[in-house]
Amino acid sequence: MTKERLELGQWGEALALKKIKRLGYKCIARNYRCPLGEVDIVAKDGKTLVFVEIKTRRMKSLGYAKEAITDKKKRQLSKVALTYMKANNCSHMKSRFDVVAINLIRGKSEIEVIRNAFDLAY
Repeated sequence: MTKERLELGQWGEALALKKIKRLGYKCIARNYRCPLGEVDIVAKDGKTLVFVEIKTRRMKSLGYAKEAITDKKKRQLSKVALTYMKANNCSHMKSRFDVVAINLIRGKSEIEVIRNAFDLAY
């Protein structure tokens, strides 16, 4: 991964975190990793555990960022979420997957939070 792409991703994660906090989410973990992969943010929205995937793009439509969540990525995120829930003794909690799509167009950022973006897929 190039330095520029890495910096764009980090910038997008910081923007997404600010946005979801304003929406009332409480961040529990950032960049949770296990042998099966990574999820960008684990948060709570009320009593619901939320696994947040962030997609940041330049000069494309929000639809493009949203489309970056492929079926393969959904399966991988599902496995990571199940691992997190088992490891942290929270398998009993209601949970969902949200996507934050961020696009940079002419120096301005467009941010869309898609709640319950997809169902558990494994």
